[in-house]
Amino acid sequence: MFLSVFEIFKIGIGPSSSHTMGPMVAAARFLDRLREAPFEAKGLRASLHGSLAFTGKGHATDRATILGLAGFEPVTYDNEKAETALTRIAETGEVTPDGLPPMAFEPARDMLFDYDEALPGHPNGMKLMALDGQGDVILSEVYYSVGGGFVLTEAELAAGEDKAPGAPIPYPFHSAAEMLEMARASGLTIAQMKAANEAARGRPDVSTGVGQIWKVMSDCIDRGLDSDGLLPGGLAVRRRARAIHEALKEEAGRNLAPPHVVNDWISCYAMAVNEENAAGGQVVTAPTNGAAGVMPAVMKYWLTHVPTATPSKITEFMLTAAAIGGLVKYNASISGAEAGCQAEVGSAAAMAAAGLCAVMGGTPEQIENAAEIALEHHLGMTCDPVAGLVQVPCIERNGLGAIKAVSAASLALRGDGRHFVPLDACIETMRQTGRDMHEHYKETSLGGLAVNVPNC
Repeated sequence: MFLSVFEIFKIGIGPSSSHTMGPMVAAARFLDRLREAPFEAKGLRASLHGSLAFTGKGHATDRATILGLAGFEPVTYDNEKAETALTRIAETGEVTPDGLPPMAFEPARDMLFDYDEALPGHPNGMKLMALDGQGDVILSEVYYSVGGGFVLTEAELAAGEDKAPGAPIPYPFHSAAEMLEMARASGLTIAQMKAANEAARGRPDVSTGVGQIWKVMSDCIDRGLDSDGLLPGGLAVRRRARAIHEALKEEAGRNLAPPHVVNDWISCYAMAVNEENAAGGQVVTAPTNGAAGVMPAVMKYWLTHVPTATPSKITEFMLTAAAIGGLVKYNASISGAEAGCQAEVGSAAAMAAAGLCAVMGGTPEQIENAAEIALEHHLGMTCDPVAGLVQVPCIERNGLGAIKAVSAASLALRGDGRHFVPLDACIETMRQTGRDMHEHYKETSLGGLAVNVPNC
């Protein structure tokens, strides 16, 4: 099993990796199919199913799909150009992606929300269709956005391509137990094994790329700490990170703050990221957009509040975290629509706890323990966003997830790595819990806070 650090951490846009980035990626893939087709399509149509339909408006899934069909992609997304394109599409009723002729697409007619037909492969399903001049379907494809911006066609999902082994790597651990055994046998750290695997896949120097990822994360924190006002979507949720940060800086200057206030620093870093995400800004999936604040908050805390921290260890932090994220995705899920928020913020907390434990001198056994503690205490967490927006409870939830990650790393470092519940058992428990969880609590906004809190 191998999942690159650059697949776990991807630069994209908010508010959702599965509901915004994924559909845009799927649309781009569909355009590639049309460019290779022997016929010329005259029109396009899209239908959203399952969670993509139920929370699509709040997650801007329709907007992302339309922009994807117009040729936009998350990694090169430009908001000003996107707004211009949406206006043009609304006026002309057609999209004009590069390398293809203009194709009819009227959002009110051709962007469909199907609340009745759930597609069988995954809760996040969508159909993209190409039409001839008479409006008949001449090409169609089903795509599943499986979390973290990962997209699979119906055939790829059925073939298990998300779990395909790929080219050989030196440390192909499929479980935490195998990871620890390989670490003991090789004498390498988890980050060193991960780096060797990256090198075997043609990425001999990951430090530069990881540095770029961290810069985007750090810039996102800074933008969030500098911004205020109301978040879009209609709930009138106020940005809070800036005010909290200003108050914390003032208290720090007076030297009177109680020790527990460090939790407020961690929370405001995470909230800054997720406020940016909710506003549709540039974020890094870690492993998802809905959980994008946990990792950067813990890293920012470590770099600015821990005396022994050094930027030279950022690569070790992120490689270790990516190893844990890969195990969770491979053996369970990182999708809130599939397994609830335990799969998003829970996974992010496990990754951040492992990374922090590693850079603070933890052994592989202590790192595995840190990840297990963090994930265990998110088990059963539902995904019930109010109005389908990645705002309530998502923004605060990232702050608490980051605090749990720091606490988990600290507890693990106080021990010797021996503990009762293995990380593998915790991941399997999360998978089973997600399987048994009612769909109302898996990013459909049909239960929980989403129906017990007024949406206005």
